[in-house]
Order: sequence, then C-alpha cells, then structure tokens
Amino acid sequence: MHLPHQRGPLHDLPDTPQAYDAVLADVVEQALRRITPEGSLEHPDCVDDIGDTSLGITSLLALAWQRTKDPRLPEAVHRSLAFHLRERVYVEDNPGYPNLKIRNSRFPYARYVLEAGAHPIGDWPSTVWALLQAVDVLDLAEGLVDGEQRGRLLQVARGYWSRLTEATFFNPQEAGNQAIGCVVGGLMLARHLPPEEREQVRSRAIGLYVDEIRAHRVRDRGALLPPEHGGAYDNNYGPISLSFLAQAHRVSGEEIFAEDGDALARYIDARLTGGGFDNGGPRYSEQHSGFESVLGLRYFSRRIGSDLGRYRGDTRWGRHAVKADGGVDGHFAWMLVWQTQDDTRWHRTPSASAARHQLRAGTVSVAFDSHLTPALIEAGGTYYLPAAVGRQHGFGPVVDGFLLCRPMGEVRVRDVRTEGLAAKLVTKPVVGRDHVLRHVRSLYVTDGTRLWVTVAVERLDGAPYLLAGLPYAADDGDRVRRTAEAQVTSAGAVRLTHPHAEDVHHFDARSERTQEQAAFALALDPRGYGNPDEGWRHLVTSSALEADPAPGAPDDLHVFAVRYGPDGPFTPAFEHGTEGLTVRTEAFTAVIGDPAGDARAEPELTLHA
Repeated sequence: MHLPHQRGPLHDLPDTPQAYDAVLADVVEQALRRITPEGSLEHPDCVDDIGDTSLGITSLLALAWQRTKDPRLPEAVHRSLAFHLRERVYVEDNPGYPNLKIRNSRFPYARYVLEAGAHPIGDWPSTVWALLQAVDVLDLAEGLVDGEQRGRLLQVARGYWSRLTEATFFNPQEAGNQAIGCVVGGLMLARHLPPEEREQVRSRAIGLYVDEIRAHRVRDRGALLPPEHGGAYDNNYGPISLSFLAQAHRVSGEEIFAEDGDALARYIDARLTGGGFDNGGPRYSEQHSGFESVLGLRYFSRRIGSDLGRYRGDTRWGRHAVKADGGVDGHFAWMLVWQTQDDTRWHRTPSASAARHQLRAGTVSVAFDSHLTPALIEAGGTYYLPAAVGRQHGFGPVVDGFLLCRPMGEVRVRDVRTEGLAAKLVTKPVVGRDHVLRHVRSLYVTDGTRLWVTVAVERLDGAPYLLAGLPYAADDGDRVRRTAEAQVTSAGAVRLTHPHAEDVHHFDARSERTQEQAAFALALDPRGYGNPDEGWRHLVTSSALEADPAPGAPDDLHVFAVRYGPDGPFTPAFEHGTEGLTVRTEAFTAVIGDPAGDARAEPELTLHA
C-alpha cells in the first residue's frame, strides 16, 4: 500500500509563467461551466470549509483576467462576487459558537458549514480564509470590479478583520497557520485603507504577530517555532505557516517575518529526509499539504540556500484544491494567486552547511530529535522510524528492557566532513535502572549511499542489544509505499521482531495500518481533534530491528555496529587505545575520543576514508 498524502516533490511541479497560465485557463473553463444562475462557483459536493470557496474562484478569475483580458471573465467576476456578498456574508452570531468576546456585534464572518449551529467552531479560520480571498480580489480589481462592488467588498473585508480581532478571541484553535494567515489578511487589507486607518490596521497586525504568535513560540530541535495545534511543528500545517510568513514578508517588508521564516525553513530542512518523506505532528503526523506550501518552501529555499522543495506534497492538490471528482475547489485559492505573482525560483541543491539535528549526504539522511536521538533514518530508499520497547521509543542500547537514549546531562555533537564522507558523533550521558551514569557514544558515517552506525557504551550487564529502528516506508517513484523490510547488516546478529499482541498499543509494520492511523487510535480525542504525536507516545511495542553486540570489542565496552543500505561485506574491527576507540570498516577508519572530550569537554573525532 502507498501512503495517501506524500507523493511527488513539490519542486517538480512546473512553475513557469506559462505553466501557471495553463492552470488558470483550466480553472476558467471549469468555472464558466459551473457558475449557477445565482452566481455561485462552489463545487456542488462542497459541504465543509465552504464559506470562502466561491470567492476564491472569483479571485482566480480576476487573476486570469489581469493576465489575459479574456472578455468572458468580467461578467463571471461580477456575478460571483455579488453571490458571495449576498449569500455568504453572515452577521448574525452562529448558534453555539464558543469563542465570542462581543455578542451581536454584527461584524461579518464566513461559515465553515452553512447550516446554522452545525459546526461553528470552524468559523474563525473560515473568516480568515474569506478575508484573504477578499483582499486578493481587491488587489486584482483594477479595471474589472466597479466602484460600488469594490466598496462593498472593502467594507466586508474591514468587518472580517474586526470580527477576527475584536469580537472573538484571537487564534482560538491555537493554530499557527490560521493566526499568521489572519496577520497577512490585516497587512494586505491595510494597503486598501485611507492613510490613518492603514497604519492602525498594519500596526495591529504586526502587534498581534509579536504578542500572540511570536511570544508563544515553541522550542523544538533547537528552533523556536510558531505553535501549531498545541505542538511545535505539523507535517501538514508547518509548511503552510511558512507560506504565510513568505507572504507577510512580501507585502510588508518587515524583517521579523523573514527572520522567523528563515528559522522555520532551516528547521524543516533539518528534519526532512533527502527523499522528502517526514513524519510527526500534533494535528496530522503523516498528511502533507500540496500547493498551499509551494510559496513558502520556494521563497525560503532561496533565502536559506537549500532544496526545501524535496518535500513530498499531496500533488493531487498540486495546483489548487480539488474534490473527489477532480473538480476545482476555491479553498485556499490565495496560495495559487500569490505563487503565480511571486517570481522567486526554487533553490534545488542541498545546503553545504552542517546542521546540529541532521546528517545528510547523497541519498542518506538522519534527522535527530531534541535529544539528538534519531527521529528518522533514510538509507537505500527505506525510511526507519524510532522503534518502541516497553513504552520507550528511540534508537539505542537496550538492557533488561531499558532503553538507554534519554540524556541525563548535556548532549554533545561533533560534525566532520572529509574525503567524500560525512559524519556526526553524538555523546550522551545516560542513566539506567542500576543508577550508574554511562556515556553512549553514537557515530553516524555516510558516503551518500550507505549509513554506518557505531554505538559504544561502558560494559553492560545481561544481554544488551541495539534498538536500531522500525522499517516503515520506502520510495516508490512519485509515491511512498509501506514496508516491513530492511536493508541492514550488523557486526553481531540482527533480527527484525514483531509484536505478538494485535491491539492498537502494539504496531506491526506488516499491517496495513499507517503510523498516523495508529497514532489517532491511541490519541485521547478522535481524528481531527486528537494529537497524533501525543497518541503515538502511548505505543507500547512495535516491530523493531535488534542488533547484538559486535564481536571483538574492547573488554570494557559494549560496541554495536550496523550498516543501513546496500548489502556487502561488513566486518568492522575495534581497538581501544590512548586516543580513544578506533573503528575500522571497509570504507573508513574513525577514532572516537574518550567521553571526557577535549580541553573544552567537546567530543573528539577523526575520520579517514
């Protein structure tokens, strides 16, 4: 089976002006066939996330007219804009809406679901989306929209802003992408207002960003990130936030948006595998967005100098939102407008700079979590998640059921690149059930096609083994397929084990259940409301690669040595001398310094091909 949402790299989508004109031409033909006598451009199957969709297609028609002057479009724009202003602008409070600060304000808003009281919780983001569609139409109105309609739309857009910032609590879903989108709406609205009001709205928008979003950033993997649904980063919404930061910088010129976008972009770059697969998030751990993320990934790929477009997007939504029949939907249409207007081109090569939380070369990558434990390993086209044993998740030595990967002190890192090799040494103090402090030294070395992992720790009692990952997915052209197979060679015996229990607390890689489905099943709340990252932490056991200690290790150490990627001879040798632990493999010789480190207590590593 294939993962449904992680498909082709977004930078593979053609992004020339001619390509965008072709997309708009298709939207135009669909819209002209669809428009109803009332002027609606909504997809007939649309039920939820509907409040902004007709206006979204109106904005695309306006963009197409500005580029082509197609004589069929002015009437369609006029009729569909009239429909939105007449039928999709609500001023009576939606029954049951819980996030009001002012009742009966009569500020306009958009509904997530049209039926009164049916799903009012979605009205705040739907109003953000309607504001963004409205300001796009205002931007594109010159020579197309008459003064009366333009004035009415500007009045509604002002009202949307007031509804979002005065009549309701700001960002009630704690969703960074929605909140930054609201800020962008304010910045774009301000440009259409008289000077005094313009500065007031612009200052309010930037103030909301500083006080309500930036002040509440969440730290993960060394980066401060806009909070997303109660967590730090979401695989679906994180890149969408990046797109909003790009637009905020484009329209305002404020460096704060560029700086925070750079930080988020470098974070995404460090966690994203070379093949574009990723996993984890408080809203959707596996679902990837599509066209909604192109602007941000492209804009900041150029700023940070890395190939962010390798992100495997849901290319079914590669150009715009679509329904099950493939028909265009106007949801998030502003993202197509902005990326069409932006002339930034993709940066397509990896960054040459070392990142603390990543090792990447060629087709091999390791993304490390905040504790410098691998969160995702990529080698030989296969992706390995942290395995679970006894409710403990990670990579590292296991003794008597206890996983030695949680640090008890400062974690130190040394990066080395030489002679076609890239390496990272992670030194981590850990404490086991025996309350003895030990130092786990993990060396990761790659030549761009294979990954060697050597883990050394002071000698352990019992029968320790290395928990070496959960084989989960593999590249399959422009798709990612599920797998339970691994290309792993070990100096000691290696085995792939699977849980015996079959309930949701035990994840068997051979099953058809995806990680995201399992995580939602373990979450406290149902899908769409529950936190899959939090749910996954309740996992007890999983399929797991287990590697026994390497033979020939020094008497005072347990050493584990595994290689991910293509098969071949693998007989590493080890020697403990005055300079540290020497590791010799078929591809390199490395000397791992003693845990005490150099004069500054930093880990020492020498490496030769």
